[in-house]
Amino acid sequence: MKLQRIIGFATLAISILTLVLVLRRPASVAPALAPAAAAANAQSFQEKVNQLAQPRVPGEGESEVRMNSGELSAALAQAAGLLPSAAPANTSTNSPAASGSMEFPGAVPNIKDYQVSMDGDIVRGQFLTQIAGKDAYLTLAGHLGSKDGYATFDATEVKVGDLSVPASLVNEVLQKKLAEQRDQLKLPNNVKDLKVENGELVFVEK
Repeated sequence: MKLQRIIGFATLAISILTLVLVLRRPASVAPALAPAAAAANAQSFQEKVNQLAQPRVPGEGESEVRMNSGELSAALAQAAGLLPSAAPANTSTNSPAASGSMEFPGAVPNIKDYQVSMDGDIVRGQFLTQIAGKDAYLTLAGHLGSKDGYATFDATEVKVGDLSVPASLVNEVLQKKLAEQRDQLKLPNNVKDLKVENGELVFVEK
């Protein structure tokens, strides 16, 4: 009987600890930016998207467009409505990027905050969302790449709040979800590769 009570108390303690860790705010993956700096990063991101949309000169050779963590974070925040949209500058009305900011289809719903950092070839995102009706931070890290003209992502780290979850348990579900949204992961026709390199998101143009 005593053993059952001990097991019961231990189970309750583990459950409470798990709940505390899930609801606890983890360490930020990127420093917070002032609104003016975030707006500048969003504008810089859009200018680089416009650069990708420009036709290349025949025989020019392979080129790359690189984006840093601040630019990507600001663009995601803008797409989620957390930053005001900025009208793209110096673009032709025939350009695919001229109609507005780049979209991020299939994003996690009810996002209240975005942070993105890149280190080496790893991209790490942290999102404030709702889980079971409670605000909780989701941290996801892994390798971003491309295959057969589509973006790919393999998770290497998953955390809910301050609680680590084995990436192997999440990856199977994640890959099924990505397969369902495969059409939304298609790379632009003029982009042949996508990767994270030296802490930057790199688009390799054809």
